[in-house]
Amino acid sequence: EVQLVESGGGLVQAGGSLRLSCAASGFTFDDYAIGWFRQAPGKESERAVCISSGDGRTYYADSVKGRFTISSDNAKNTVYLPMNSLRPEDTAVYYCTAAPSSCTGDYDPSFWGQGTQVTISS
Repeated sequence: EVQLVESGGGLVQAGGSLRLSCAASGFTFDDYAIGWFRQAPGKESERAVCISSGDGRTYYADSVKGRFTISSDNAKNTVYLPMNSLRPEDTAVYYCTAAPSSCTGDYDPSFWGQGTQVTISS
């Protein structure tokens, strides 16, 4: 059974930090790219960050560059996402996803986690 289990969401003030984690199981982790999508109320889903587990290549949306840093521990099949200098506009449900492709180009997730809420107060 494929599982992507997110953790680390919560409520923090603007300027604060959170670290999300995504623990994966049920598929060959090294063959997948792991991406974080976020869905804010009334807005389209956005692919915020991504990492290719095999070669470590990363993708960052302009909205998070310089503030979010994605990393992967392949021994633990886990991806980490420290988020710094958080802003109210970062408020969203964050979903961990996995796709059998690279982070660039047409990223089409095969698997989704259940999501974790991140709320940034002003």
